[in-house]
Amino acid sequence: MPMTRGVTLTGWGRTEPTVADVAEPRSADDVAGLVKGVSAGGVIARGLGRSYNNAAQNDGGLVAVMTGMSEVLSFDPGSGVVTCEAGVSLEQLMVRLLPAGWFVPVSPGTRQVTVGGAIAADVHGKNHHSAGSFARHVLSFDLLTADGDVRTVTPESDADLFWGTAGGMGLTGIILRASVQLKPVETSRLVVDTVRTADVDDTMAHLSSTDKDYDYTVAWTDCLATGGSLGRSVITSGDFATAGEIRYRHRSKPLSFKPSALIGAPPVFPTGLINARTVALLNEAWFRKAPRRRTGEIQTIGQFFHPLDGIRNWNRVYGPAGFRQYQYVVPFSAPDVVRRSLERIAALRAPSFVTVLKRFGAGDPGMLSFPAPGWTLALDFPARTPWLSPLLGELDEMVLEAGGRLYLAKDSRIPAELMARMYPRYEDFGRLRAKIDPGGVFSSDLSRRLGL
Repeated sequence: MPMTRGVTLTGWGRTEPTVADVAEPRSADDVAGLVKGVSAGGVIARGLGRSYNNAAQNDGGLVAVMTGMSEVLSFDPGSGVVTCEAGVSLEQLMVRLLPAGWFVPVSPGTRQVTVGGAIAADVHGKNHHSAGSFARHVLSFDLLTADGDVRTVTPESDADLFWGTAGGMGLTGIILRASVQLKPVETSRLVVDTVRTADVDDTMAHLSSTDKDYDYTVAWTDCLATGGSLGRSVITSGDFATAGEIRYRHRSKPLSFKPSALIGAPPVFPTGLINARTVALLNEAWFRKAPRRRTGEIQTIGQFFHPLDGIRNWNRVYGPAGFRQYQYVVPFSAPDVVRRSLERIAALRAPSFVTVLKRFGAGDPGMLSFPAPGWTLALDFPARTPWLSPLLGELDEMVLEAGGRLYLAKDSRIPAELMARMYPRYEDFGRLRAKIDPGGVFSSDLSRRLGL
């Protein structure tokens, strides 16, 4: 198994680069060999590198890139249960299993995520209010632990290890394979309703009133709008279409799915291209382009779930300095945090290129899983945005005071003491780590910063 030494790695945000040795295992035996022979620097698994922070980096240590383990091992077309290696991407599952009438139960904003990564980050999508996060649909996984054992873990057989691994960012072991319950669909298209809202109150009222009407809902929000337009949004909501709802010309192949990136981002973008002026212009154009209300539009999976996947390496748009994604959830009882956040962002003219507001449903028992019932706001800021650090510090305090939390899979700056106050089971996770990996074999830049 070849190993590349001295590779510079970042997360998808392209900040905090560090250097590690990189190996690409092709089998469970390869992974076991890496763990057995690991040096004092430890090892961490990495998938397709779509985590925004440094969770899949290991400065001075070893990174095991799992994408070479990408086999679908078994699939039951009757029940929709698939068993696959951890390096299989959600896109691969869609291409392979949509023709049989099954879709992934939860999809984040990109399909370029491995199954192992989806479990490790316990990813969520536009359907959290109706389906929860990814781990809720995982029946079992095989986990290589620090002692060299491979354990088949289920929520029933070992709840602590299961819910410590789900959302645990790779720090309990390396997931080798998993069994996942898929979602039945009649077509590969969705029936989508769009509404344009006037302000943040209108946006939140619409999202609240339509929770039970759609499986999937998200609001794109103009983060720079002020005054009476503060928080104006374009809300898209949808469900998978039945065979009778799609266009006649598509009915002969209702489950066809051909993913593709339409264009590729140039390798270099100038610093400062994404700024308050350009984002304000883009936001205005996007808002005006959207219909005031449109119902029954048929969209493809790519259009609805993964619009940014249509641009290869879209993260380059932010320039060489990269960007920070910031996401929080606050209880439904604290909607004022969303309003105050948007007021501060607009006042400081902090340009978030993608600003998304959603509602979460019930969370799962994951020790470090992010979703909890409430409002979640996600923002993308160029890393060199003026006043970004104090702005995010202000938002941190608002979130903490409201009893909310930040998303560990995206955070690259919060210290351990603040994160511990946001996650009630943070200390439980530390105890699990001490038990399952007392020597700290599984280690990352993120784990060192957080003292895990």
